[in-house]
Amino acid sequence: MSGQVGMTRSLVIGISGASGAPYARRLLQVLTAPGAYPDLKVELVTSRSAAEVWKQECTGSIEDFGLKTYSGRDYSAPFASGSAVYDAMVVVPCSMSTVARIAQGISDDLLTRAADVVLKERRRLVLVPRETPYSELHLRNMLELTRLGATIMAASPSFYGRPKNLEQVLDTVVGRLLDHLGLPSRLGPRWSAEMAAVSAEDALAGPDAGPQDEE
Repeated sequence: MSGQVGMTRSLVIGISGASGAPYARRLLQVLTAPGAYPDLKVELVTSRSAAEVWKQECTGSIEDFGLKTYSGRDYSAPFASGSAVYDAMVVVPCSMSTVARIAQGISDDLLTRAADVVLKERRRLVLVPRETPYSELHLRNMLELTRLGATIMAASPSFYGRPKNLEQVLDTVVGRLLDHLGLPSRLGPRWSAEMAAVSAEDALAGPDAGPQDEE
């Protein structure tokens, strides 16, 4: 695969039953915001337990975004076949069970079938696992997928931008996800020489440089 990321115009979003539904919700909010990506085609595929986990971790439902959604073994979905060309697929969050089945080519439901199609067609596949810690088996499966051309993007937020709320924390991951899809994003600050200089100044100032509480 080329190191240059071309813009995605048709995208399949897979949502598994792993913890981490807020990442999927935030991605959907960004992609479906009015006028944000007018030329982007987005369709969803969910695992059997995705809705249950979503209900536990998020408000609302997956259907609130008005996107065409498939589930189970509904192989009538266009992205179940390589002849219906989709540019990319993201699985967010991606359970370790889903990682294992994709790595071994086990297409036992539509979600894993869609991922298998993306791999065989040499399209872009991004998996967002949230599990921690990883066992040796998890790591072997993710290494296998990396060798096959997938991108493993762990749901590991960054904090150099000093996020002030949960949405901004989520955006540090969702913004990077959009980057890897070639979709323009302004979700949060990007690392720069100016930001590095501020961080260096803070480090030199030491822990006692901030405002002190009055006694």
